[in-house]
Amino acid sequence: MAQTLGLITVIWNGVNVPIEKGGTVTLGGLVQKAVITGTTVDYANEMEASEVKVTSRVRRGDALLTMFAAGTGELQVQADTGQTYVWPDAFLDQLLRFTGDDGGKLSLGWKAGIPQEILNG
Repeated sequence: MAQTLGLITVIWNGVNVPIEKGGTVTLGGLVQKAVITGTTVDYANEMEASEVKVTSRVRRGDALLTMFAAGTGELQVQADTGQTYVWPDAFLDQLLRFTGDDGGKLSLGWKAGIPQEILNG
């Protein structure tokens, strides 16, 4: 019986970001888009960005404007199945937004280019 993905860990600029279940990771890269001319269908390559969307929580002592400062940084997503995806040039693609109820949920989203994939065990 093989293990399947159950948990991911997000590390932003060396800081482990605690996340809730249900985050999404889209691995960016080249995709083929249809180019239609008359009755002929060809394709053209187009780049799509990687995207990581997660929900964290605001905890006592968190310096949000320091932890999530504007600019690029290193983003890692580690899967419990041994894959690690690394983007050295990721950036937050939204303003920090959190709720005052339900534990202070903090929405986070990053975009980047094509990741480096590292396989562990």
